[in-house]
Amino acid sequence: MIIAHDLGTTGDKASLHEDDGRTVATVTVPYDTDFGAGGVAEQDPEEWWRAVGEAGRRLLADTGTDAAQVAGVGLSGQMMGAVFLDAADRPVRPAMIWADHRSVPQVEHLLGVVPQEEAYRELGHRIHPTYTLAKLMWVREHEPEAWARTRRVCLAKDFVALRMTGRLVTDPSDASGTDMWDQRGARWSPRLLGAAGVDPDLLPEVVPSTTVVGPLTDDAAGATGLLPGTPVVIGGGDGPMAAVGAGVVAPTDPPYVCLGSSSWVSAATTAPLHDGPMRSMTFDHVVPGLFVPTATMQAGGASLSWITGLFGGDVAALLDAAAGVHAADEGLFFLPHLLGERSPSWNAKAAGAFIGLQRHHEPAHLVRAVLEGVGFNLRTCLAAFTDNGLAVESLDVIGGGAQSAVWMQVLADLWQVPVRQRTIVADANSLGAAVTAAVGLGLVDGFDVARGLSEVAAEYEPDPRLARRVADQHATFRDGYDRLEPWFETRTGRDG
Repeated sequence: MIIAHDLGTTGDKASLHEDDGRTVATVTVPYDTDFGAGGVAEQDPEEWWRAVGEAGRRLLADTGTDAAQVAGVGLSGQMMGAVFLDAADRPVRPAMIWADHRSVPQVEHLLGVVPQEEAYRELGHRIHPTYTLAKLMWVREHEPEAWARTRRVCLAKDFVALRMTGRLVTDPSDASGTDMWDQRGARWSPRLLGAAGVDPDLLPEVVPSTTVVGPLTDDAAGATGLLPGTPVVIGGGDGPMAAVGAGVVAPTDPPYVCLGSSSWVSAATTAPLHDGPMRSMTFDHVVPGLFVPTATMQAGGASLSWITGLFGGDVAALLDAAAGVHAADEGLFFLPHLLGERSPSWNAKAAGAFIGLQRHHEPAHLVRAVLEGVGFNLRTCLAAFTDNGLAVESLDVIGGGAQSAVWMQVLADLWQVPVRQRTIVADANSLGAAVTAAVGLGLVDGFDVARGLSEVAAEYEPDPRLARRVADQHATFRDGYDRLEPWFETRTGRDG
């Protein structure tokens, strides 16, 4: 058996898998996030470790699995954050997670040294506040005492691997989400680190995603309920791991969409995709030699969680009500930029907005507008693929949002392509971690096994009669953003 841990934005999901990756059971243990004014988004790494231990022990107990049956552990984790460790590998401050975007001034400094277009070609990414590098610079400037105590910096899943094994490493997929990774040179970037004044000795060694980073220590075994010496495979960042879970492990596999807290469009290619307008980004895949072009928006599923949380009640009932009303057809639009924005606009100062509200609009209309707003934004993201020659004839959708039939039909109509729900929806990241661990442990021959672990459960066909209408509505949606963009730059609230 294999245990995978997917260290997400809202909690750690521990999953038990057969040695070929097939999922047996899952347990999720939540932890809190501090979303503060000014773009703050922080978590306590010690809470990650607490959740990993509790989730692992509960998984073994709930399934009646003997720890001796566990051949190894695989890891997946949220990307682009920063964990600051002292000389004893203890966190010196809360971790800044991917959603933290307070480091706009630090990005402006970097762009004064390295032009954005040149950085994009080297990194596969824009220089942006959501990435690790600018976060390091922010802490150095604003918290000099914490910075002075910092001896090493890592990503979320790397911290868990460190606690499990005593060894700190990362993998190319996570390294490629830091704004510090020379993608073609496969090394930490001397140019970006030099521009930021960051010592490369702060950064972990980079090893293949299938690397057995070490055996479980006695202390970690006690915390997780596993046996000392159990092998731990380093795994990768949750985006590339989701690609494995979706069966996207070769360039011939169709692209997919993930409707998680953040949401993205992604595919597998043999080279980075460099979009002219730089709407997309490219990560290293956990599959050696491949890349994962991705267009990620900050608040996809997070927008739905926000609006349903505001209204309370039963989420399914709110979605059912949303199915019976119209939003864009009535001129009501939602800009889903609750956490600033990455793709396609790359504006850390962007904010959410309802446009076109009228007196008769009820909660169902606002929920519907949120579903459509995320869909319209992802339609713009899809253009970063199709404009660069990647065919999108259908889209498999994974992530928690894919469990909603209402949302799936909305997306099919807005994108005008068939949308397919798979049998693995919310657990794609942990499935990817399990497959990667199985490859690393030599239990399977390669990543191709991932294709057979999830099947199409339902398919939603677009209504072709809506093609012209949704194209016009998408243009209106984009126009709304363009008109508000100057205001985003000048708003003076505490979060501006």
